Amino acid sequence: MAEYELKRIKNKANTLNQYNSKLMALALLSLLASIIYLFYSVDMKYFEYAMSLRAPKLVVMLLVAFCIGSASMVFQSIINTTIVTPCLLGMNALYGLIHTLLVFVLGSSSLLVRNANIAFLIDVSIMGVTASFIYNYLFKKTKHNVLYILLTGTIMATLFTSIQSSLVRTMDPNEYDSLLSSLFANFSNINTGIIAISILLMTAVLFTLRKELKLMDIITLGKDQAVNLGVDYDKTIRKLLLGVVLFIAIATAMVGPISFLGLIVANLSRQLFKTYRHQYLILGSALIGMVVLIGGQIIVEHIAAFSLPISVFITIGGGIYFLYLLILERRI
Repeated sequence: MAEYELKRIKNKANTLNQYNSKLMALALLSLLASIIYLFYSVDMKYFEYAMSLRAPKLVVMLLVAFCIGSASMVFQSIINTTIVTPCLLGMNALYGLIHTLLVFVLGSSSLLVRNANIAFLIDVSIMGVTASFIYNYLFKKTKHNVLYILLTGTIMATLFTSIQSSLVRTMDPNEYDSLLSSLFANFSNINTGIIAISILLMTAVLFTLRKELKLMDIITLGKDQAVNLGVDYDKTIRKLLLGVVLFIAIATAMVGPISFLGLIVANLSRQLFKTYRHQYLILGSALIGMVVLIGGQIIVEHIAAFSLPISVFITIGGGIYFLYLLILERRI
């Protein structure tokens, strides 16, 4: 019996070492991608100017990858399925509706539309307040049923998209042309002023949810087991869900909607780290997201010559990967 226990402890230690090695490899890969992005094809005569353009974009890509990667992993664990993304909560559709409504009512020359700092605060405020009110209310109204929340988010996304489409049909073509660029994720024109605000908001969310995040491994056992272990399951799920919505709101407000990124990175992390420990799954998802975003932006800038936004590549790849996951689940 003692020999079996010793063997089990050794196997567990070896597994954790493997996971730590994989995390280190992902961190080095993201660092390598960052270095390539910063210094590839840079004329040393214009080094400072190139860094002033590329460094802020790199920071934003890292922040967005962390937000979407971590939020997607937490969201999948809450819903208890791996073929969903936080975009089903309707934040991407709400982002598009906000921008369309501002341009439709105030015009593209309005200060609220042209000023990136004000636009960012409007996006985060409306998405955060709307999601907090609606999902808090619905969570209590549906007796803490997460699946009802998911269904409501899908309906809301359809509603927001329908309203946006109606506004676009009656909009001036010149106004729509100025609006179009903001409806897709774009790292080309980054406003450095929003970076500090985003970091502060992310830090505040992480600090507020620090206790709930430590309970993620227990939450995935199910409600009955979590309650038996002394966890206030309903309150924890509600706070984690609001944290997911706020992280997605921050990422979307920074660069625009990237629908399938969370689905890709979260599932790749689960395939790489076959464990229930969310410290590895969440960090792995964030690091994979960094590699995907930075690599995709390198393709956009140096191969596609800015002809297509990065969201197009991610949406195509995400759609194919989603079909693969569906086929894989049916086989299982």
